Amino acid sequence: MKNFVFISPQFPDTYYRFCAALRRNGFRVLGVGDTPYSQLAQEVKDSLDEYYYCWDMENFDNEVRALQYFERCYGHIDYIESNNEYWLERDAKLRDIFHVTTGIDGEGIKVYQHKSMMKANFIKAGCKVAKYILVDTYENFMKFVDEVGFPVFCKPDMGVGAAGDYKIKDEEDIRYFFTSKNPNIKYICEQFVTGNIISFDGVSNSKGEVIFCDSECFPPSISDILKEQKDVFYYCLPFVPEDVLKIGKKVVKAFNVKNRFFHIEFFRLTQDIEGLGKKNDIVGLETNMRPPGGYTPDLINFAKSVDCYQIWADSMAFDENFQRMDHPTYYAAVAARRDGVEYFYRDDEVYNTFKNEICSSGRYPEILSGCMGNRYWMAKFTNIEDVELFHQYVNRRAGELKINRMVHPYHGRKPRIGESICDVHMDGA
Repeated sequence: MKNFVFISPQFPDTYYRFCAALRRNGFRVLGVGDTPYSQLAQEVKDSLDEYYYCWDMENFDNEVRALQYFERCYGHIDYIESNNEYWLERDAKLRDIFHVTTGIDGEGIKVYQHKSMMKANFIKAGCKVAKYILVDTYENFMKFVDEVGFPVFCKPDMGVGAAGDYKIKDEEDIRYFFTSKNPNIKYICEQFVTGNIISFDGVSNSKGEVIFCDSECFPPSISDILKEQKDVFYYCLPFVPEDVLKIGKKVVKAFNVKNRFFHIEFFRLTQDIEGLGKKNDIVGLETNMRPPGGYTPDLINFAKSVDCYQIWADSMAFDENFQRMDHPTYYAAVAARRDGVEYFYRDDEVYNTFKNEICSSGRYPEILSGCMGNRYWMAKFTNIEDVELFHQYVNRRAGELKINRMVHPYHGRKPRIGESICDVHMDGA
């Protein structure tokens, strides 16, 4: 029996499903987490063969001791994984220490975490990327701005989410950036891209071939959502656009993604940008070699009528996807609200209006609320018009006549959003 160490199986609280799928495939699943065993949900306990409570996981030595204990008890460790961005670098270090060769090592993980290093692999795959520099001196920064023009976008070269991002529109913003940025963090500055975000998500096998994939559409600026505490809305498509599928597979190959869940983000240009591309072209943004964040794996399941947790575990165990892929597919959307905000429609009105479409609802953990919101609803639909209506209904705030519509960043079909349908339904309610 092979030993699979899963780091932090209790968070996010749906990740025990990865462990349960591994056990169904014959692995001995050994969990390491910072929640006392007595406080674990029963589903987490049932998904593991043993659990090691690591009271301070920020101390890497504690994780090492946990794996030493498992090695003494069960022999060589065959796999180490967390599927969580926060732990990816430490997962790689643990593989190096315990001679685990089934995942990314400490050197290879750098390409997956540094945005500047990602650029080379996007280019290798034949995917265009925005012009960029690694920030060093003020003078070099100004030369770059002179070349690409305002605005520019700065963010930590190594990081996740939108924390520490700066949109720079003028010289005053430049001065603020240089005086306020963390001097211990390396920043990358990029040409600003006018486009919407669309992803290519899925699971690969040991040859770097995509055995399952999905595509999601996101708001234009995650950074603005985080900083301005806007409401969160995004959705999975029932199909992967052909151009996204074509370039996505090449990017997976270029990054040598083997037996992993991946989340690759692209811009779809909303206007021509000289030297970069035409409207509707695909431009590489960044890669995340783990599942899309929050509860998005569940959203994928609702959209594709599959179990992507099991697909990932089947890749690990058998290098294949055994799920039937001929089930009906849907637009699966998630809309979230924030505590302390008054909305036009009450929560119970959301439930009653979309009771036949809602698949899941609840509250995000507090640690995720900044970027994800507090209360969420996941629902699936057969057409884009109803997705837009769901968005308008859930996220309409008190006093708003209507909210800004989501721009649908996929190619090949123009969304047929019925203006009168939303207005009559919402303003006449």
